[in-house]
Amino acid sequence: MIYIVSLLTLILDQVSKLSAYYFLPEHQFVPILPFFNLFLTYNKGVSFSAFATNASYGPWILSGISFAICIGVICWMRTETNKTIRFALAMVLGGAIGNIIDRIRLGAVIDFLDFYYGTHHWPAFNIADSAICCGAALIAWQLFTQKKEIK
Repeated sequence: MIYIVSLLTLILDQVSKLSAYYFLPEHQFVPILPFFNLFLTYNKGVSFSAFATNASYGPWILSGISFAICIGVICWMRTETNKTIRFALAMVLGGAIGNIIDRIRLGAVIDFLDFYYGTHHWPAFNIADSAICCGAALIAWQLFTQKKEIK
């Protein structure tokens, strides 16, 4: 049942990215709110374009690493008893798979959400990135706030 969360995250991510790809002008701000634009760009690296490379093997290496992480997340999900952590892991899994699909299909990840203040812009991101970050934050919060049983 928890894999439905991963599937829904993946579907929402891919539909939003395909919509951005087909309907947004590339590298042009589309103002939505005084602090938010849509801005189609492509990320050849990981978060905040770290490890970005134009090498043809780059997306395959990042996809392989992401795939290995997905296997680890699935193994953790299967043994985890905390429902909140399982939910968070499902979000991470769905987001990671969404970004893997982009890397394999396009050689880069589609990013299109642009938050800013004045002239300072946060790096553009997508639904998958949001799911991964929110899932990781939820896992950290659960792990740091769980009461440990003293034996």
